[in-house]
Amino acid sequence: MRVGYAAGAFDLFHVGHLNLLRHARSECDYLIAGVVSDEMLRLVKGTDPVVPLAERLEIVQHVDFVDEAIAEVVPDKLDTWRTVQFDIFFKGDDWRGTAKGIRLETEFARVGVDVVYFPYTVSTSSTRLRRALSALDRRESAEGKHTDTISRRAAHREHS
Repeated sequence: MRVGYAAGAFDLFHVGHLNLLRHARSECDYLIAGVVSDEMLRLVKGTDPVVPLAERLEIVQHVDFVDEAIAEVVPDKLDTWRTVQFDIFFKGDDWRGTAKGIRLETEFARVGVDVVYFPYTVSTSSTRLRRALSALDRRESAEGKHTDTISRRAAHREHS
């Protein structure tokens, strides 16, 4: 039985995540999804997730293509492999040819793990979704200030 492992934050779950998990499941007999913990996201990416780990795990566990979802709590994928024991590591092809990707391939080759890349979904990403949410928050905040100013002026006129 070939065990596959697909790691990711899976924050603001979107079609790119679904595509990665679907493609990964088609390449193995048993798929484990590693959901990167909040602490690891802060350490590795310097950002807090929008959706907390417990909720991201719940979402990923209920994707039909996933046989098992675990919290990924260590930054080194080889340490994860020592614990989980998978045969194939799946990653978006945005890592292909990068220093991180080459290092990953080299380390996994030493222990007999294949690294398989899948097309990165360019149209949607958690980063893009986070930016859109941030822009909406700024707009709503600005509109809220504008509405507050109008309300104060109207109240002032009523009392004059």
